[in-house]
Amino acid sequence: MRPEKVVIVEELRSKLRDALYVILADYRGMSVARTENLRRQLRGVGAEAQVVPNRLFKRAGQDLVPPGFEEGLKGPSLMVYGKGDLSQAAKVLRTFIKENEMPAIKLGAMQGALLSKSDVDAMALLPSREVLLAQLVGLLAAPMVQLVGVLQAKTASILYVLRAIQEQKEKA
Repeated sequence: MRPEKVVIVEELRSKLRDALYVILADYRGMSVARTENLRRQLRGVGAEAQVVPNRLFKRAGQDLVPPGFEEGLKGPSLMVYGKGDLSQAAKVLRTFIKENEMPAIKLGAMQGALLSKSDVDAMALLPSREVLLAQLVGLLAAPMVQLVGVLQAKTASILYVLRAIQEQKEKA
């Protein structure tokens, strides 16, 4: 292999090693302006996009991508990767695809698990990480809030009884 290709493979390996997720898409028919627009939108959510030669990607990802990922290496490939929230990157891709009808998602991988096109679409429908964490906190806090409400109700009822007794004694 030529030295410049060895450098490209090592650069791809480095990016794949650091990424929490990778999505492959077929960018056939996309203009340079559209590709740059997609890259700009992805950067906003902490993701990157790069056109990759399939042969070099296959070499770079030999032990870094799950088995079965090679099936996505047909046709031109745009690699979307990042360290942040996969659902945010999938949302950007989904919105971009709705507006432009391209690129076509092939498949993805997240922390060693293979993701089909439908899995990536499902990730786009998930709320953001912050919303999910807020829902979890609410779920954990609900029993405590209910307990406090019950205890306050009991305290209030005892006060009502004491006040009624006090009023009876004052009348008598």
